[in-house]
Amino acid sequence: MQRSRIAVAGSTGLIGTALVRSLTADGHEVVRLVRRPPRAPDEVQWDPMRQYVDTAGLAGCDALVNLAGAGIGAHRWTAAYKREIRDSRVLGTAALADAVASLDEPPRVFLSAGAIGFYGDTGERPVDESAPPGEGFLPSMAVEWEEAAAAAEEAGVRTVFARTGLVVARGGGAWGRLFPLFRAGLGGRLGDGQQYWSFIALHDEVAALRHLLDTEELSGPVNLTAPHPVTNREVTAAMGRVLHRPAVFPVPAPVLRAVLGELAREVLTSQRVLPARLLESGFAFAFPRIEDAVRAALT
Repeated sequence: MQRSRIAVAGSTGLIGTALVRSLTADGHEVVRLVRRPPRAPDEVQWDPMRQYVDTAGLAGCDALVNLAGAGIGAHRWTAAYKREIRDSRVLGTAALADAVASLDEPPRVFLSAGAIGFYGDTGERPVDESAPPGEGFLPSMAVEWEEAAAAAEEAGVRTVFARTGLVVARGGGAWGRLFPLFRAGLGGRLGDGQQYWSFIALHDEVAALRHLLDTEELSGPVNLTAPHPVTNREVTAAMGRVLHRPAVFPVPAPVLRAVLGELAREVLTSQRVLPARLLESGFAFAFPRIEDAVRAALT
């Protein structure tokens, strides 16, 4: 991509921080959407819950990237927090899509985060972007999340949904919590360990997002997961090998349910998701296998 002006919502999260760093390092101008009054020339105010966006700040942007949303695993799933998870994504995406559609010269691409939670529990069955949504809270929320971008699509803006898997990184997200446990020798499989985890290295996540921005023929859902999903048991073994720590403390499913409540269902869910469209478009993974991804997170 030639030097561009790119707006990013969710720029302070794990993925957003890494993406902004990558874009600015290559000379792109990044406009960060913030929920407080702007303090710098590169900030634009928005309020996803009130569905407000200062559209003047988006003028001249070539792309808008939406990575905003409350953390799935940040809190126990009370009814109130499930509503926050849903609203932060659905209302926020709708606000940004409406803002894009209202501009006289909208950005060329609206790249909005999605999640492989769309597919629900797939067991051992591999799925790609052609699979229908699953059942339960996360799949139904994921469907609403993508539907909320309708205004941008109807305005003729290329709209892409980055259905991201578990991001392997030390600095945050679910994996950020695993590293300290394994370093302390307290790591172990979750439940029976047979559930598939579809992962992606943070480096590849950022590279894939930039690929989606640049690849004009891509629109709609694209899975951002490594091409070799593995079981939780295999993840546990890889973490133990890389960190040189025994992984001998399995956490039984009943304990997970007692500690996590409804969220435990998602931890034990099996999702064997393949990045069919990403590979077909010519994207090359730097860290396609789990041990590669774990080692990359430590560098």
